[in-house]
Amino acid sequence: MIRSFTVKRLHLLYGASPYLGDRRRITISSAHRSNQTSEELLVVVGGGAAGVYGAIRAKSVSPNLRVLVVEKGKPLSKACLLMFYLIDYIMVAVIANGVKISGGGRCNVTNGHCLEHKVLAEHYPRGKREFQGPFFLMHGPADTMSWFMDHGVNLKTEDDGRVFPVSNSSSSIIDCLMQEADRIGARGVAGCNFPDGDDVLNLIRSCANQFRNFLLCAVLVSLQTGKVVTGACTANDGKFHVKIEKRTIGFLENVEADYLLIASGSSQQGYNLATQLGHSIVNPVPSLFTFKIADKSLVELSGVLIPSLFAFSTPGMLLVDFILDIHIEVAKAILLQHKIKFVKQKVMNSFPPEFGLVKRFWKYLLDLEGIDGETFWASISNNSLTSLCSLLKNCLFNVTGKGQFKDEFVTAGGVPLSEISLQTMESKITPRLFFAGEVLNVDGETGGFNFQNAWSGGYIAGTSIGKQATEVLQKANVAY
Repeated sequence: MIRSFTVKRLHLLYGASPYLGDRRRITISSAHRSNQTSEELLVVVGGGAAGVYGAIRAKSVSPNLRVLVVEKGKPLSKACLLMFYLIDYIMVAVIANGVKISGGGRCNVTNGHCLEHKVLAEHYPRGKREFQGPFFLMHGPADTMSWFMDHGVNLKTEDDGRVFPVSNSSSSIIDCLMQEADRIGARGVAGCNFPDGDDVLNLIRSCANQFRNFLLCAVLVSLQTGKVVTGACTANDGKFHVKIEKRTIGFLENVEADYLLIASGSSQQGYNLATQLGHSIVNPVPSLFTFKIADKSLVELSGVLIPSLFAFSTPGMLLVDFILDIHIEVAKAILLQHKIKFVKQKVMNSFPPEFGLVKRFWKYLLDLEGIDGETFWASISNNSLTSLCSLLKNCLFNVTGKGQFKDEFVTAGGVPLSEISLQTMESKITPRLFFAGEVLNVDGETGGFNFQNAWSGGYIAGTSIGKQATEVLQKANVAY
């Protein structure tokens, strides 16, 4: 097995002194024990939720499978966490992006109110019909929650069904994924503070002691991020030839992989690779829009889910109907009946469940109308009820700007679901090619549904890859 790397610093494993060089091209070669069968390599394109979850699952199912995760993100950028791992003598650079921005930075893991797979499928405008099948039966929200809780993350389900870590920090989810990667095979090179040469040299010697006949002639020890998989093709033997680049320093690496999992989100990188390998692409468009509104009190509503609304925007204005399915006169009647029934309760603590609102949003409406939440329903005038209905049906916001397309974190478009098997996430066009996450033409409503698509797809793909790798290894052992 031959691997080429461009490095900034080189240490010879059995050399007397380190060689410090500029960007040189060197090779890493390995010689396995004569009684050891060849191990296969999985390359994962994308270090987000689907990619990391899939990599962990594949490695769990097939411990002898080597895994390389390639992520193009920049180190220490906003909403990024960088970790480096040495997994069975393969350097894995993982940047958990996206995970950190979900749910206002808390990470909306999944949705706990839609455990039945057909009910869950209804929350995917693109994917609704296809997800009626076994996709969520193989790994649904209950499985996701169980996995994270079994791995030490305490979760909570909020009134609207959204599931978050009890810590209210996305770091709990990221740390869990990285710790599990470490448990199943990673060793030592961890954190954004990259270890110095001596530490890495000791690490490599330790690895060499574990694999006595594994000859490691040189090792990449410089901090390298921002790598992009720019090309992929299949050879006659079915293996993938993968080209990895870091253009800012002229880095080029050619890797021969047995399996390829594309989980690069809505990045053009994934779409390009898919087309190179025979797939078509549905043109991507933003699925969740962001507007910039000069109302500081909206910060308190970060992550709030409104079940049914309609928004109409004109230059500088956004008109929102928060109870789309309820006529304004019906809404007035609901509020009046609630007032009569709960005359002795405070308006902050009691509000009509028919509106499907959460307490934080109800408080926001009361504040807009100037109603003290400590007021009893008996003291609320009919004019105030009418004003509340107007806010619910015709709430006007002054818009100061709109998020750019590149800033949207959910898109529609990508590889058509008709071109993959949802039972395995394997391509129907190219064997041993897998997809998971937002690279597919799937989009979910806000509330944890897009993450669940990532967890489910990554888990299924990882399971399928792990099983195939195990079967290959078993056949090789029998043949031997």
